[in-house]
Order: sequence, then structure tokens, then C-alpha cells
Amino acid sequence: MAKKETLPRQPMPEQPPEERIKNFKEVPLGYTPELAMKEASRCLQCKNPSCVKGCPVGVDIPGFIRLIREGEFAKAIRKIWEKNSLPAICGRVCPQENQCEGSCVLGKKGKPVAIGNLERFAADWEREHGTGELPPKAAPTGKKVAVVGSGPSGLTVAGDLILKGHEVTVYEAFHKGGGVLVYGIPEFRLPKDIVASELNYLERLGVKFEYNIVIGRTITVDELFKMGYDAIFIGVGAGLPRFLGIPGENLVGVYSANEYLTRSNLMKAYLFPEYDTPIAKGKNVVVIGAGNVAMDSARTALRMGAENVTIVYRRSREEMPARLAEIHHAEEEGIKFMLLTNPLRFIGDAHGRLRGMECIKMELGEPDESGRRRPIPVEGSNFEIECDLAIISVGAGANPLLAKNTPGLKLNKWGYIMVDPKTNKTYKKGVWAGGDIVTGQATVIKAAGAGRIASNSIHDYLTLGW
Repeated sequence: MAKKETLPRQPMPEQPPEERIKNFKEVPLGYTPELAMKEASRCLQCKNPSCVKGCPVGVDIPGFIRLIREGEFAKAIRKIWEKNSLPAICGRVCPQENQCEGSCVLGKKGKPVAIGNLERFAADWEREHGTGELPPKAAPTGKKVAVVGSGPSGLTVAGDLILKGHEVTVYEAFHKGGGVLVYGIPEFRLPKDIVASELNYLERLGVKFEYNIVIGRTITVDELFKMGYDAIFIGVGAGLPRFLGIPGENLVGVYSANEYLTRSNLMKAYLFPEYDTPIAKGKNVVVIGAGNVAMDSARTALRMGAENVTIVYRRSREEMPARLAEIHHAEEEGIKFMLLTNPLRFIGDAHGRLRGMECIKMELGEPDESGRRRPIPVEGSNFEIECDLAIISVGAGANPLLAKNTPGLKLNKWGYIMVDPKTNKTYKKGVWAGGDIVTGQATVIKAAGAGRIASNSIHDYLTLGW
């Protein structure tokens, strides 16, 4: 076998672009056992692994990769489960290039170990071939914890605390669990049966799920305490859509990415006519923004039958916040990029339906508070583009419903819940919070990391009484 440092990174097989744009099936097809073991053999098994430091939940990455290399797949997933309850999800959607793989020693001179692909392989192998054996649980403590929201931070808290012997109930506003994992991320990037499998794992551990309950409206946080809960974790995400504040946003055919993806994903509009969810299917589609959500929206619109899909972004390619893999997949599928361009207004027809968008060209000035160069309009460069569907993907904010009905929480100027960053404890006794409702929109694994910090603190609170 070639030396570890010279063995090339093993690419994951994928659906060809010309095929996948016609379906919603997952694009990457996963490693075979042979490919996984070959890729795992590239790991140098560093004595002081920087990849672990780059993982927000501290997975023993060299440990599980060594087990895959040795063909011990069942042991590999159990090594991951020690720190991460959602490996099939994280292996698919986490930005490994900025975290574990970004810290890999091999990446300094070549390509890092494909840590995310290997994590996905271990989880998929267990789901398809495993015995279903669960990790050991601590003896019951008699303590009850309520988790509000079933996104990645809430699921991490639930998975951690159930193993530590506490009774855990997750309250979810929607009729299905998973939060942004089910309403925000499309099937072709994260199949919903994968999310369902991870939820089923938590249920088998003993976590209870209560659906169609809006905490802050159906039940308040204070009422949860009266119901006997000893601690509460809030992980409701940042699901309040942001708009551009320009004329024409109320025209028929202008969506927020939040609504568009929720209709397509959670409400199954992509399975028409099996599911008759109303959704506009444009011929010429524009997506404003260039993050992962924008890529998801654009690639969904293409699969829903659009002839032309264009990403409109006010900065240059270097400033695009989406993962490189998502940008690459979008380009392979024929999505166009109109960069250094900013919308000024949406243009409607006589019936109030979108028919076009007026834009202005931009140039980049000095960096702003985000570290990216500030876009500046180029005077007199206005132009119009034709479109019949526009999807606005410029971020999301905090839904004020829960906080407004929960005395004692402190919010920052953007409406996010303020916490002690060392513990994720809020200013209200017995209440913790984490994920996007604290940080604003971030990644799945960062939300999971916030859940890990909170679960450790909650466990100390419940067992040590401080």
C-alpha cells in the first residue's frame, strides 16, 4: 500500500448532474466499505490530534477512523456516539472543511482526511447492517428535563442527558421532529429518512417527543416547571425570515427561503401530486443571497422544473458564505451566478404577479464588521432582469413568541437569548438555551456543540445542585 501521506483522498461517488437535476434523491452516494477503509488508512493517528480540537462536540476522530481502517464498523459508530448523537446528519451537512478537516495535518500540504465522509459511512453502515445495540445508560436520577425544539441543539441535549440517567421530553411545534433538518435542508442533501432514523435512535434510548406544541403559546416555560420539570433547554432556532425591505416584496411569486423550503421539504411539495402542497414553480427563478440556504433554494427550484435559476449576490465569489461543496454542486447543475449585483425593487404585472427585478451593479470597498468587503453601489449601473419567482435568502432572525411569553429571559438587541457562554445558562433560573436562538443562524454542528455545553451544565445543576 502507498504511504499514508501519498495516498490520494478517496472521492465519494455521486449522481451525475444531468441525472440528479431531475430527481430529489441524495447526490453523494456514500463510501463502500473498501473505499472507507482505504480513506481511513490515510489518517496519521496524530498523538495530539488537531482535528478533535476543530470538532465542536469533541468526537474522538482518530479513534473512530482507526476502527474503520480495521474493519470494525460497529465499534466505530459506538465511538462516535460517545460524543455525537447525530453522526449520519453531521457527516452530511457539517462544514468539515472549516472545522475537523480544516485542522487536519494532511491538509497543510495536500487534501485532509475525509472525516465527514467516514462519519457518514459509519452511521449508514450501522443503520443498514447494525444490530441496533444501544450505548449504556446511567441509573435513573429521578430528574426531568424539558427540551424545547427538536433541532440539532435540542437533540444533542436530549441524547446527552438521557444517557446520564435523566428523563427527557422534547417539545416540537411542528408535526415532525428535526427542526431545520426537516424543514430547511432538502432531500437531495439530507434525506428525511436519515433524520427519522436519528430521532428513532433517541426514542429507543428513552427520549419522549411531544409534537404540535408551541412552547410560549400552547404551554409556557413557567408552566413546564409546574408540570414537574427540573430544568429546561430552549433550542428553537432562528426561523423568522428576513426580507430586503424593497418595493414589490408583496408580489405573488416572491418567497422567503424559509417558506419556500418549508413547503418543499416538510410539506412535501416536491412529491406532487402525492402531496398537493401549494408552491409556485417559476420558469425564470432568482435567489437573492449566497449561503447554504440560498444554494438549497436554487437547487430545489431547478428540480421543481425551472428553466433558468440565477443566484444574485451583492459581493464577489470570495465572500460567498456557502460551503464550497454546495457551490460546486450548484454550478455542476447549471445554476448561474450573478455576482456584485444588488436588487432594488421587484416589478409586477397588472395582476400583481412578479415579472422582473431591477438591480444595480456593486463594487467592493473596505471590510465591514463581518470581515467581508463592503459592497458599494455603482452609480448609473441599474438594469432589469426577467423573473417570475424570487426567493429571498438573506438570513433569518429570532422568533419573538417564546421570549415574549417567558419572564426572566434577557435578550440582546437582535432579539436572541443571552446566555453565559461557558454554560449556556440563561438569566432565568433552571433555563438554558443554545443554537441559532442564541447565536443567530449558524451550522448544525455548532448548534450541537452548544447543546453539548448546555447538557454538561444541566447535568451538573441536576446532580450537584448549584
